[in-house]
Amino acid sequence: MSRWRPPSTERASPYITSAGYRRMQQEYDHLWRERRPAVVRALAAAAAEGDRSENAEYQYRKKELGEIDRRVRYLQRRLPALRVPPFPDDRSRIHFAACVRISVDGDVERELQLVGADEAEAASGMVSVDAPLPRALLGRSEGDVFVHSTPGGEQEIEILEVRYPEPECAD
Repeated sequence: MSRWRPPSTERASPYITSAGYRRMQQEYDHLWRERRPAVVRALAAAAAEGDRSENAEYQYRKKELGEIDRRVRYLQRRLPALRVPPFPDDRSRIHFAACVRISVDGDVERELQLVGADEAEAASGMVSVDAPLPRALLGRSEGDVFVHSTPGGEQEIEILEVRYPEPECAD
């Protein structure tokens, strides 16, 4: 049996926190204004050395430039599509950007922040709002207990705390 799966037809939600948007914009600016010109200069210098077929520096810089260009193209398409939603009026309920402390099956405590797919980083507790557990958390409030189905079985989730990071001032 092969591992091939058809591509998902679902697209990631276009939401992102203001800090996440700023990080992506800074990444784009860094790649376009600093990193790419430096790699192009190094590529030109490597190309001037002669035979390109046996020039490891040239081959490496071409590959590096391709990776930079691929990321720049992605950011050029994705940044205009992203939306920073306003902070909710009702902060007692879980909405996008909420920091949530939960108890799983009464013993394991986890802290999660619901963020956009582009800034999700599971190791630091930033989970995509498109994932099943965050979707199940949306609209609930502190003290709620519910059963969440997972591939490994059902889990009882208790919401211990709901808070929101302070909104950032406009620059």
